[in-house]
This record gives sequence, C-alpha cells and structure tokens, in this order.
Amino acid sequence: MGRTVYYVASSLDGFIATPDHSLDWLLTREVDDDGPMGITPFLAGVGAIVTGSATYEWVRAYQDAWDYTVPTWVLTHRELAPPPGADVRFARGDVRAVHAEMVAVAGERDRWIVGGGEVVGQFADAGLLDEVVIAYAPVTLGAGAPLLPRRLELRLTELARNGEFACARYDVVRPG
Repeated sequence: MGRTVYYVASSLDGFIATPDHSLDWLLTREVDDDGPMGITPFLAGVGAIVTGSATYEWVRAYQDAWDYTVPTWVLTHRELAPPPGADVRFARGDVRAVHAEMVAVAGERDRWIVGGGEVVGQFADAGLLDEVVIAYAPVTLGAGAPLLPRRLELRLTELARNGEFACARYDVVRPG
C-alpha cells in the first residue's frame, strides 16, 4: 500500500519559504535530481498529489507548464483555474475526504503532500501522514513559512547527502 509522504526542502532553521514566500535560497543550490532521495526517483513512486493554494500558485508562476502527470488536489477556498490538460481538482473542507480520493486513485503508489506546512499539519492532525522526507539546505532564513507548525513525533529511517543537501527520511510515530 502506498504511503502519504511530506517530501520537502527546508532551511536549517526549519523554514520552507521566506516571509515574502520566496524560494530563491533553494533554487540556486546544487542537487542531483536523480541522486539519493532526489525528486526523480521520488516522483516515480507518486500516484497522487495534494497541495495548498499558495504552493499551487507558486508552482504555476514558476513553471512554464504543469509538469505533474498524476491527479492533483489543491486545497483552497478561492476559485482558481486548472492548467490546460492537467488533472487538477480543487477541494475544501476536511482533508480525510481528499485523502480517501487520493488513496483510491493512487492505488499502491504514494501520495505526496507538497505543502505547505499548514496543509501537511492538517493531514498529520487527522492521523493520515506516514512519512516525512526533508532535504535540508545549507542556509538559515531566520523567519518564514515553518516546515511543519505542529508537534509531531518522528523516527529517523534514512540519511543521505545529495549535492549541498543533508537529506533525512522519517516515519511518523503514531500515539499508542
């Protein structure tokens, strides 16, 4: 069975974006997309994606085209337009319903929570988060969007270096 995974890059001090939502600190770093815990092997195992509206809008502005081929849910309270030809669905409310749809669509493949921290926090609060994979960039931001604005118990399962990044994989430890 696939897992629900928060796969993300973070500053060393635990921020995924600057206070003005910039990722410039991340985009200039050396990384091997095909290397240890790289995005290419990760995406090969993903069958569904969920993201928040701010991350969705950032990706739309940053990419010329929608690069994802699997169904994507965007959690939003606003009316947003899907990219032409892409399977992008807009949802609001309890994340349990979205997760059930993702599980049905993804089958044995993983479900990727792209971000941000509040979105993954909702999945964690509902007991639906299985794994956290973080690529730590060699930079501190001092402030910004937090990696995960919740207390969450994790168990380290893997460490690797990929270019400038220290990468860590954790299982979520469920209470009881």
